[in-house]
Amino acid sequence: MEDDLSKLSYEQARDELVRVVTELEQGAASLEESIALWERGEALAKRCEEWLIGAKERLDAARAAAGAE
Repeated sequence: MEDDLSKLSYEQARDELVRVVTELEQGAASLEESIALWERGEALAKRCEEWLIGAKERLDAARAAAGAE
């Protein structure tokens, strides 16, 4: 599961996270399904955070390079 997450774009991870949250909110899943969905949601949220941290680092580097010129 971790390998497929590393290939997801930010938008793909975010969209799947929204789907997981919606499914959990509906409350129709069994306990086992709910746990699996929760775990997937946690992994997706982490992936989104990684993308955002990376984007911030790139912006900071670009600003620093622009300020050094």
